[in-house]
Amino acid sequence: MRSPIEPIKAQSLKEACVNRLEELILSGELQIGEQLPSERDFAARIGVSRPVLHEALVDLDAKGLVKIVPRRGVFVNDYRRSGSMAILSSLLTYHNGRLDPAFTQSLIDMRLVVEMETARLAAQNRKEAQLAELHVLLEDEQKAACCDPQSLTELDFSFHLSVAIASGNLVYPLIINSFKGVYTSLTGEFFRKYYGTDVAENVRQFHVRIVDAIERKDAENAASVMREMLRHGESYLKGERP
Repeated sequence: MRSPIEPIKAQSLKEACVNRLEELILSGELQIGEQLPSERDFAARIGVSRPVLHEALVDLDAKGLVKIVPRRGVFVNDYRRSGSMAILSSLLTYHNGRLDPAFTQSLIDMRLVVEMETARLAAQNRKEAQLAELHVLLEDEQKAACCDPQSLTELDFSFHLSVAIASGNLVYPLIINSFKGVYTSLTGEFFRKYYGTDVAENVRQFHVRIVDAIERKDAENAASVMREMLRHGESYLKGERP
């Protein structure tokens, strides 16, 4: 079965400028601590207008890639010390959508810590309406299982977000939402490769088991199944399984 053809998305000039500056910084061509040229000179160097460059620099400042210091200039930050969750999508873009091994492992490790805890708390704190929402998602996943990898990717994200919301913790859903683009990039690759197979069906069965544990308020089992599922996905993404 062939995956649906995704439409071409046109970049605005500002988006193209942001991507170019991110590439220069993440590649090390612009080094940590380096002061950028004046906006006028730098805009001419990369072939954009000064207002477009300024808007792009404001975006990078918000992500923590650069620091705009009034009356002094713009400096390249060490994103590991000053970056925000917004930079996750930038890291993926820099690798042209490819799964850099170190980046992928870092994301998986973080997900294990956060999502085992969201599953545990959801089993303890879930409301009936939240449980009903999870059951609806399971039904929708079953309908999409055979032929719609894009829907499966979106439903999978909704499942993890709904578990986080059911945890009762106000911060965990924000963390998961903040790396939605990166998360769906990883799972999108998985479902495009395995939709309609037993491998994808295994994921749905993991979801069923998690919801069952949440419904029974079995916190330890919910966390354990979440861990098992994330390790399952990791092994396939790394090509450790046939």
